Order: sequence, then C-alpha cells, then structure tokens
Amino acid sequence: MQDPAGLARSLTRAGYFADEGVATAAYLALALPRPLFLEGEAGVGKTALAHALATVVGADLLRLQCYEGIDASQALYDWDFPRQLLHLRAAESAGTATGAGDADRLEHEVYSRRFLLARPLLAALETSPAVLLVDEVDRADDEFEAFLLEVLSDYTVTVPELGTVRAEVPPIVVVTSNRTREVHDALKRRCLYHWVEHPRFDREVEIVRARVPEASAALAAQVAAAVGVLRAEDLLKPPGVAETIDWTLALVALGADRLDADTATATLGAVLKYREDQLHASRLDVQKMITTAVAGG
Repeated sequence: MQDPAGLARSLTRAGYFADEGVATAAYLALALPRPLFLEGEAGVGKTALAHALATVVGADLLRLQCYEGIDASQALYDWDFPRQLLHLRAAESAGTATGAGDADRLEHEVYSRRFLLARPLLAALETSPAVLLVDEVDRADDEFEAFLLEVLSDYTVTVPELGTVRAEVPPIVVVTSNRTREVHDALKRRCLYHWVEHPRFDREVEIVRARVPEASAALAAQVAAAVGVLRAEDLLKPPGVAETIDWTLALVALGADRLDADTATATLGAVLKYREDQLHASRLDVQKMITTAVAGG
C-alpha cells in the first residue's frame, strides 16, 4: 500500500468502501504512525473502518468500548482474584505456606503475570501487530481522556506489581466519537482527525449490494435513496449506513423486490429507532419521496 488509493482498494476487498478522505486519513495514520480520531454521526462507518484496517494489515482487533464511569482498571488490567484465591488455598492444603519466606514467595506468585487479566489497552501494548479501537470516547469522562492521552503518548503503562510494560511495536489506534460531547483538544492534537460523512448515494448503493448481495440493484438504490431523503428531514436520529443495511435486510426477508409506500411504512422500525421520527416519517408522502429520491440519486 504505497498510497491512499492502494489502501482504499485493500479496504474495499475487506468489505469497507472508503472515500478519498477516509482512505487518506487512514493511510497517514499507518504511515506516520499516529492515532486516528474519527468523528461523525452514529452509523457512518467509523467502527467498521477499524475492523477493515485490522483485516488489511493482518492484525488482531482489540476493542475498548467506552461508557460513562469507565476507569483505568477497566481499560488496562485487573487481577484474577478467584484464581489467586484458589492458588492460595491449594498452597495451604499442600502445606507449602509455612514460613515468612513461603509467604513472600506466595505473594510473588499470586501477583505474577499468570494471574493478570489484560484489558484492551494492555493487550494492545503486548500484541503485535494490533489495531486498538477506542470506541465512543465521548461517552467517557475527562479523567479517562487524560489517562488515555498518557497511554497514547508513549505506549507504556506501569503495573506496580510487575513494572513497566512498553509496546515493542505501537498498535494502530482508531478513536471514535459520535460527538455527544466535545472531546478535549489535548487528545485530538495527539491524533490525526477526520470527520466521517454519510456516503454518497452511489457509494451507499455499493455498500448495500456488498453487505446484502441477495438484494436487487433496484431495491438497493431505492432504499439508499429513501434513506438519503430521511437524513434531510429534521429527525432526532438520522439513519446511518447500518440502518440502510438493516432496512434492506428486512425487505429481503419479506420477499420484497422493490420499496413502495406500504413496505416502507411496515418496515420503518428497521431504519428509524425513535417513535417521534417514525411519526414524522408517517406524515411524509413516502411514494413521492422514493420516486423523487431515486430520480435524483
């Protein structure tokens, strides 16, 4: 992969249809190397890019799903307390823990790498090659952002009982955000940044045909066009590419070979996940929307 176009072709073979902007950002993240910060609405393909990159470079994908209240221990490592306790009980039953020296030895044993549970961040430092996906970092709090920035600065972590763990080969890092809140500048400055847009009509049709090969070209085009029109409406949650695929799958499961007003109304739950959005869509002239969208697409 000597250029972004070559990476885009490799991503396509992995099932990800990257536009020029995404391919260039991903290429630079690999070439420099730098973490890649992807921001955009939910469902535009940010997480899918990390999966495709792992396939392209032949690396393990390690995913850290962020959420409110996540802390360093949940992202980094934890001790396997049940196994440690069993080890201590086994030592007591065998009568090997009799003196101070034995107690020190046992303590050293139970806090050895054998009983350490590596969470995604530590696993990414110990695995080569690896793609580390830090998903939806905007759901975490400021303290976790600061911790993450520290880890990504030098790709080292310290386990008090074992010492410092340093990545021999830094992982490829993809950080995603749905922008439910602003992420601090310090983290963004550490990364290459790219805003991921919804795909163009023709590219979305490509994606649907690749993910739902049993769908006809006409059905894929009609669904992609209708979703494009829905995104232009004032919805609480505009549908992403994942919803386009889900809608197509639902229609195929029903045996539909085209999208019309009746099938669209009956399957809205596959594409719109809020009651308010469904009520809004029900007031639209769905048949006219589909016809106009396909003609314009």
